[in-house]
Amino acid sequence: MQALIIAAEETTKTAYYVFGAALACWAVIVAFVGITRPEFPKNPAGRAGVIAMTALLVGGTMATAVITA
Repeated sequence: MQALIIAAEETTKTAYYVFGAALACWAVIVAFVGITRPEFPKNPAGRAGVIAMTALLVGGTMATAVITA
């Protein structure tokens, strides 16, 4: 009976794992492209896009870590 109560109270951490994996993949991709292409990103709009995507993934990872804790 105690095990059922503990299992029912446990929250799923799937969202955190998805955001964390996406953030890690994004970091590897940006690092690879940045190392192989010194001019990356070429224009201010591209720079803003990279920053926005990074902020979205970091924020999502942090939020899901707090929510699922």
